[in-house]
Amino acid sequence: MLTSIVGINWGDEGKGRMVDLLSADYDVVVRYQGGNNAGHTVINEKGKFVLNLMPSGVLRDTVVNVMGNGMVIDLKHLCGEIERLTEAGVSVSEKNLKISDKAVICMPYNVLQDCMEENRLADKKFGSTRRGIGPIYGDKYLKKALRMGELFNMDKMKARLKDILEWKNLTVKAYGEEPVKYEDMVAYLEEFGGKLKKYVCDVGLYLNSAANEGKKIMFEAQLGALRDIDFGIYPYTSSSSTISAYAPIGAGIPNHKLDEAIGIMKAYSTCVGEGPFTAEYFGDKAEALRKAGGEYGAATGRPRRVGPFDVVASKYGCRMQAANYVALTKLDVLSYLKEIEVCVGYELNGKVIDEFPFTDALDDCKPVFKTLPGWNCDISSCRKSSDLPKEAYDYIKFIEKAVGCKIKYVSVGASREEYLVMD
Repeated sequence: MLTSIVGINWGDEGKGRMVDLLSADYDVVVRYQGGNNAGHTVINEKGKFVLNLMPSGVLRDTVVNVMGNGMVIDLKHLCGEIERLTEAGVSVSEKNLKISDKAVICMPYNVLQDCMEENRLADKKFGSTRRGIGPIYGDKYLKKALRMGELFNMDKMKARLKDILEWKNLTVKAYGEEPVKYEDMVAYLEEFGGKLKKYVCDVGLYLNSAANEGKKIMFEAQLGALRDIDFGIYPYTSSSSTISAYAPIGAGIPNHKLDEAIGIMKAYSTCVGEGPFTAEYFGDKAEALRKAGGEYGAATGRPRRVGPFDVVASKYGCRMQAANYVALTKLDVLSYLKEIEVCVGYELNGKVIDEFPFTDALDDCKPVFKTLPGWNCDISSCRKSSDLPKEAYDYIKFIEKAVGCKIKYVSVGASREEYLVMD
């Protein structure tokens, strides 16, 4: 069984929480794209964890965790993440962590380049997390990136690094910054790369064998469909493919196909970063929802932009992700509301549309709201759909019908056990 866990919207849907929950039934969890520019927050009996690079399955003692070739890896950040997990009593070893030798290294000069460009753009910035993700994916496709497997042949790696730095410093100096020193980058690779070499291997061979043996493999995505480099709100996207169809490729087994895709979406909308967000709330209404949901970025701490559930964007996301069914997270957050708004369409040039348009048109779209009755009571103790207030059950069914995809799981709290399976 090969299953992908993917975001339906702009990211921050609660994928880490669902991976942590569902991984009990899986043998392997694979991160197949992205870097440390987003975070998965997981709360369980071991504590609260914010995972930026590590697959969320690391919190399960029985799961093997894989970081695929589609990822870009900040060595220092990953070492720190492993150290924090170990200090919290989570086991991380060569047995339960495998890093693709083909995964790309996000270097300090990529972070520098990211920051320089965001500063130059000023008010026109893309809303980057300033962690080097765009520049390193650019380097990858320009064939000027270093890969994890090169750590085993430092002489060749150093020679390539020297050539890359000569090219990279042309850009750095053009921004008025001091050139990046070769000696500093070698020291960085030796210190932090040296600590990670024991985890590096050909994960494609491992995953291929695991799949052929019938082991259950879960693919964990970062961000959501609307941040995909091709199908998202370009250019306000991530720099990688967040789509479920990319999972086997970014993991290292393009010869295998997914059996199912589970889409994750919140019971309302959130967005970190710049770009069009049609249903966005502002003022007191936004602050109330943000506070109720604790909506601050797991990787950056930035306040998330918030709004009601967006049917148009979510229906598009379900289609892009080929979702077989959906997990709806944070339903409990809406419990403070007596009435709940839902964005059911966009008004564009005097006409109401219900299909997600090309990015440029989103700037001219206005939300069309429908108001549903709220339940206005605590639902965190509900463990089956019949426990839910009628208004909460009806809200779930309204969304299910509107997006055209079955809602199977509903989270009613942040802890691992605070969820229910719909009838």
